[in-house]
Amino acid sequence: MAFVHGKDSYCALDDSSGTERNLSSFIDNVTDAMGRALSDVTAFGDEGVKNIPGLQNSTFSITGHWDPTATTGPHAVLSGLVSASDTATVSFGPAGNTAGLPSVTAECWVTNYSITSAVAEKISFSVDLQVDGTVTFGTFS
Repeated sequence: MAFVHGKDSYCALDDSSGTERNLSSFIDNVTDAMGRALSDVTAFGDEGVKNIPGLQNSTFSITGHWDPTATTGPHAVLSGLVSASDTATVSFGPAGNTAGLPSVTAECWVTNYSITSAVAEKISFSVDLQVDGTVTFGTFS
């Protein structure tokens, strides 16, 4: 078995002008929740629930360290995407972005961008992204 540590993960988002920005050095957690709706087709006489697969419905949740000064850092990228009129590409490599490693990409809308500031903690951010369409699985080249 080949287990991989999360420290090498990679995550990039397009900024509001469509330029890919590697935010990995600011991020401490990415959750890629890939789901699919099911439609109930259970009928009289069935002994259990039956379903047929429907539409994909996937999301990304990202948290990390807030940085207000970097023009290409998380605040500059995410604050521009909140009101963007187009989707942003998310590129996620759970094991990193070296050629041949698995990649997960999707076009997404920002549904929530939060900044958290606590008196005894670092300022952090979280962003929730709704996939527009489907998630693409591939490898980095």
